[in-house]
Amino acid sequence: MAGGINSESAIYVAAMNPLIDNFQRPITYMRLSVTDRCDLRCAYCMPERMTFLPKAEILTLEELRALALAFIARGVRKIRLTGGEPLVRRDMIELVRALGRELGSGLDELTLTTNGMRLAEFAPALVDAGVRRVNVSLDTRDRALFTKLARRDGLSNVLAGIAAAKAVGLEVKLNTVALKGLNESELPSLIEWAHGEGHAITLIEVMPLGEVDGDRFDHYLPLSAVRADLEARWTLTPIAHRSGGPARYVEVAETGGRLGLITPLTNNFCDGCNRVRVTATGQLYLCLGGEANVDLRAALRAGDARALNSALDRSMRIKPERHAFTIDRPGAAPALARHMSMTGG
Repeated sequence: MAGGINSESAIYVAAMNPLIDNFQRPITYMRLSVTDRCDLRCAYCMPERMTFLPKAEILTLEELRALALAFIARGVRKIRLTGGEPLVRRDMIELVRALGRELGSGLDELTLTTNGMRLAEFAPALVDAGVRRVNVSLDTRDRALFTKLARRDGLSNVLAGIAAAKAVGLEVKLNTVALKGLNESELPSLIEWAHGEGHAITLIEVMPLGEVDGDRFDHYLPLSAVRADLEARWTLTPIAHRSGGPARYVEVAETGGRLGLITPLTNNFCDGCNRVRVTATGQLYLCLGGEANVDLRAALRAGDARALNSALDRSMRIKPERHAFTIDRPGAAPALARHMSMTGG
């Protein structure tokens, strides 16, 4: 949005009772999508000919800021900006700067998930705005496989972005989707490389969200099998470290680095869920793996703080206890029709 963000334009939401769902889980972590668009077309995430939302449906930067402030007022302490790819949005850095000013005034941490394609350009500005950590998606360091998975020849851009982030002092955590028959054999070397560069890395089971051009079952790799393979190679010691998300961590003695495991299919992690996701259109999803959602855009665009808070209260009553992900047979339909890029990763 041209012209930046007017700090006086957001609707005012007074501090109220914290957001706590029906299972007595405090909601302290918000993932805020700023766009559904992406400059890659990762095969497990979306089809090559992806249909993106009309720009008129996407919240303005001022509206996104107003939503973030409303959640901070209700007890959210950490915000991760997501997409799609957040750095493809024009003037995205203006939103980062606006939210960075809330650090220390209710907000403890502001982070970003990115595919890394434009990270080299934006890393210095992110640090200046108060971001201290970024999550970068990297499934392989093999150029041919990267091009096959992402349908774009962008590995050099991503590696340059990771290096630039490290150079300006950003903590980098790599996210790797484990894919049977694709990057499966590369996972140990990718972990070694990440730890050698001083980066934590998290492995993720493929998630059945949205139609893609192939069958996810063909490449579903349970992390229980990956962990068994790694334990035959290295010493893995469980540690208490938590980043606010669903990952559970181990220390790898031989590399000296931290390895996270996100297992939505083989080991449900919902009991301590502290997260909600807001799409770029202002839909509040209470679970990545569920359809329960509340529309926040109408109250936001009406400038109605009371209606917005009422919608947040209503959302806590419908947040499910757990998701129901499964990839149990070839040709199975996705668990949900919407793509990850629409929900926000």
